[in-house]
Amino acid sequence: MQIEEQLANMGLQLPPPIKAPAGVKLPFSFVRVYDGLAYISGHGPQNGDGSLAGPFGKVGVDLSVEQGYEAAKLVALSMLGSLKRELGDLDRVSAWLSAHGMVNCGPDFAQQPAVINGFSDLILSLYGEERGTHARSAVGMAALPFNMAVEIEATVAIN
Repeated sequence: MQIEEQLANMGLQLPPPIKAPAGVKLPFSFVRVYDGLAYISGHGPQNGDGSLAGPFGKVGVDLSVEQGYEAAKLVALSMLGSLKRELGDLDRVSAWLSAHGMVNCGPDFAQQPAVINGFSDLILSLYGEERGTHARSAVGMAALPFNMAVEIEATVAIN
């Protein structure tokens, strides 16, 4: 339970399962475990009650890079919550392999990597260089579901 202890020491908590907005159907698994890998579906930032967290809108238009960075950190916590529920123990993650970060932004915004660093920085601080280093994309999107600022999906190796 080392990762959970580190989270507690950082004053961070994992959110409960996502509370989808009214009328929204989510017919998929948030984490799919297969052959030593956990495929993590796209996650957005969550509040402590499981609802989607704001601020909502486009980074670089409605939101600052710093607000996007903080949203990406919340996405990391959301993913870790899903992994905890699926695996039972976050220490079962032996390596973060890849992350695909999507930023809701205007057409002239080019700082997507700085936004997705919120996710990467938290994962690296929790898991260290050997287990936490991951391949990554950080791309801009014209829109994301529910007007979220950030959505990220990832793949991890598990034991």
